[in-house]
Amino acid sequence: MKKINFFVDFKKEEKWLEHMAAQGWQLRKQEIFYTFEPIPTEHANIKIDYRIFKSQQDFLEYRSLFEDSGWQHISGTKYSGNQYFKQIGDCSHDDIFSDDTSRAGRYKRLSNMMLSMLIIFIPLVATSFMQGTLGLQAFINPRELYLTSGLWELSGSAFWRAFLFETPFALMRGFSASLGLLIFFAYVFVTIKSWVLYKRATNTLSN
Repeated sequence: MKKINFFVDFKKEEKWLEHMAAQGWQLRKQEIFYTFEPIPTEHANIKIDYRIFKSQQDFLEYRSLFEDSGWQHISGTKYSGNQYFKQIGDCSHDDIFSDDTSRAGRYKRLSNMMLSMLIIFIPLVATSFMQGTLGLQAFINPRELYLTSGLWELSGSAFWRAFLFETPFALMRGFSASLGLLIFFAYVFVTIKSWVLYKRATNTLSN
């Protein structure tokens, strides 16, 4: 089974995955979609870390460290960032983090990664605007998505034939522009939101 969902707050994502496990679905893979596999219903304890690894060996050692402590790695790759664990031993601790400081650190790592992606993406967006391939004017005046010469001066059946022929291409151009802006603002949102969650967690520790 596949589901679409979006989280920045790891605690909320953990609760949602635990709710899915209680309904008989365990996370198997998380990319664009959450992919679940059927399991016997259970009251799972699921925790999420955020880490990216330079080598496969570092990633395997990281997984082994948690598995030796009673936490099964159920999803995540060395490049995926989000690492999902499920408690499998009665003797293991109830959390993969030793303290609140390390738990808050995952939000800082997420924010730093999104910021680095944003820094890479900004020149691409700026170049697209200058070249006119990602202009806001297309959203203000959708007619600019239609490139057929003299289209809007036509009338009757000639207009409709040209309009209907051009529309699929105009929609594709509009989708490309929308997708680029959507990705840009998604990076901005996740960068800010994860930093706010980090600061909120650290402020709680200091009070």
